[in-house]
Parts: sequence; C-alpha cells; structure tokens
Amino acid sequence: MDILHDVSLDVYAGEIVSIIGPNGAGKSTAFKTIVGFLRPRQGRVIFNGAEITGLRPDLVLRRGLAYVPQGRLVFPQMTVLENLEMGAYTERDAARVAAAVERVYALFPILGERRRQKAGTMSGGEQQMVAIARALMTSPRLILLDEPSLGLSPRFVTLIFDKLLEMRRTGFTLMVVEQNATRALGIADRAYVLELGKNRFEGPGQR
Repeated sequence: MDILHDVSLDVYAGEIVSIIGPNGAGKSTAFKTIVGFLRPRQGRVIFNGAEITGLRPDLVLRRGLAYVPQGRLVFPQMTVLENLEMGAYTERDAARVAAAVERVYALFPILGERRRQKAGTMSGGEQQMVAIARALMTSPRLILLDEPSLGLSPRFVTLIFDKLLEMRRTGFTLMVVEQNATRALGIADRAYVLELGKNRFEGPGQR
C-alpha cells in the first residue's frame, strides 16, 4: 500500500521548514524515506545536489544529514557523554569529537552538567535534548526532527522550540515534523501541510 503520493518537499540552507498534518498523513514516512529507512518505489531524494535515494542510513549520515526520530531513542544505560559520542561514531579524530561535545554543551548547558548521568534516568525533555545534541555531533548540513515535542511537558516544549530557533541562528538547517501546528508554524520560515500522503498546502511560516 502506497503511503506517499507525489509529495514534494524542499528546504534551503539556513531555513526551518515545518511539516504538519493529521495522523497518517505520511509525515514520518517521508522522513524515513529521506534518511534511507524506506526506499520509494518512485521518486527521488536529492540532497546537496546529489541523489541519495535508497542509500543506507549510515551513508546518508556521512553525506551530512542527521535524523532525530520520534520517541528520542537514547541509549538508556549509557551516560549523556557516551550518547553524544555515539552520534560521532563516523569521526575518528578524538580532538574533533571533543570539540563537538563542547559545542553541544554550549547549546545545552544542562547536558554538560549531567554528562556522567545515565540517559535512562533523565526526564523526557532532557532525553530529547540528548537526542538533538547527539544529532549535532557531526555538524550536519540538514537535521530532520520527527515530533520533537511528543510527550513533553509544556515547559520542555517551549525550551525545545527555543533551542531549535537558536540552532537556526547559529547556521543549522532544520526540517521539523510536528503535530503541534501552532508551535511548528511559530518557528518556521516555510511550512507544508500533508494529508493522506499528498501535499495539500505550502506557504510561509509565522516566525
């Protein structure tokens, strides 16, 4: 059964693009296709001028694309620092890994304070920060975030979306799938609405 039908999504350097729509609209499927977990029967994925359709996720990562999945998926028995280091597993230069760790600590100071804490003992909002920080470890050209506010308290929803704006200000490019349309549009340069696997609307965000 086809889930996506003639969906077309674009993102340009330095933007936040939000993708909203009801459950079952195909938003998460689109992300999984982009990062290589699913292979489309038709269509292409073009990233930074090169086709990456159907590449394995690890090869997509090496091209400069990072993915923060729905549900966070941190390594619960690993410390914050160990989780971050897992995000840089393709980097063999220890000095560069250490520098990346310090950069994400600057964005998320609480992670630096809790670097030795096991991720599984943290709150959902703190785990989401770990997941986002882990994705930043390779300084990706594009970061896909799938439902970053899912299951979080209002306080952490506000904090996470503030951090996404801060990431944009420092030069990161983001695509965000989000059920909270108000929040998603509030940070977006542009937005797409998907419904039943199709583009229904494209327009400016409300940032």
